[in-house]
Amino acid sequence: MNTAERAGMSVVTGASSGIGAVYADRLAAEGRALLLVARRQDRLHEIAADLSSRHGTSVETMVADLEQPQDLARLEARLESEPVAMLVNNAGAGSLGPTARSSADKQEQLIRLNIVALTRLSLAALAGFRARNAGALVNIGSIIAHAPSAGAAAYSGSKAYVANFTRSLQLEYAEGPIRIQLVMPGPIRTEFFSSQGMSDSVFPDTSFLTAEQLVDAALAGLSAGEAVTSPSMAEPETWDALEAARQHYLASTFSGQVAPRYYRPTEPAA
Repeated sequence: MNTAERAGMSVVTGASSGIGAVYADRLAAEGRALLLVARRQDRLHEIAADLSSRHGTSVETMVADLEQPQDLARLEARLESEPVAMLVNNAGAGSLGPTARSSADKQEQLIRLNIVALTRLSLAALAGFRARNAGALVNIGSIIAHAPSAGAAAYSGSKAYVANFTRSLQLEYAEGPIRIQLVMPGPIRTEFFSSQGMSDSVFPDTSFLTAEQLVDAALAGLSAGEAVTSPSMAEPETWDALEAARQHYLASTFSGQVAPRYYRPTEPAA
């Protein structure tokens, strides 16, 4: 953490449990002043009191439903105008299950939180960072961005957006002092599945990290200057191979010719 970031406030959305609560704890332990944002007032107040007591740092709370435009606008205004040093865009929804059993309104709610809120908060934070010439933006994605999934159409699509949006911002801000990190969790032991009436057994037990493991690895990646942090991926070469395949795919689409497989066979002469 540099001097400019230490002097400002760190904002964590979805801070009342799971990954967000662990980020709050780790950042408070670094001595950062915090603004914790979530819908559950009781949990926010409990966490704020605990962090202030244990770490002696300033912890403010904001009760907000980021799916609601008025609540989102309140937070945007603070990100732009106040000395915010870091934003952790962690709030998100899953809305898992077949689309045939889910309403369009439910899918739209997910898009408002996972895409619209994350986009608007990222842009508001970046406006403030530009004014101060410093800041760190952390967007929480998911490995499901690379895994189109039956029963997770909107969720998978939203996380693909988070990945491409964040990586595009990284290219835009590559030459300046503003840091932007994309965190790509795999399965994590949180309330994510139970809150949707699902069991963690959808994944093998050995595939899970704890929220603490994820956040500690993500913060280590941020300190190391990683643009994309995949905490449970052991071999960095795996990411390099994925990137190489992506670049090869893009290059192959610039041939300027229709691929032969799309031509109809020539009919024999009569």
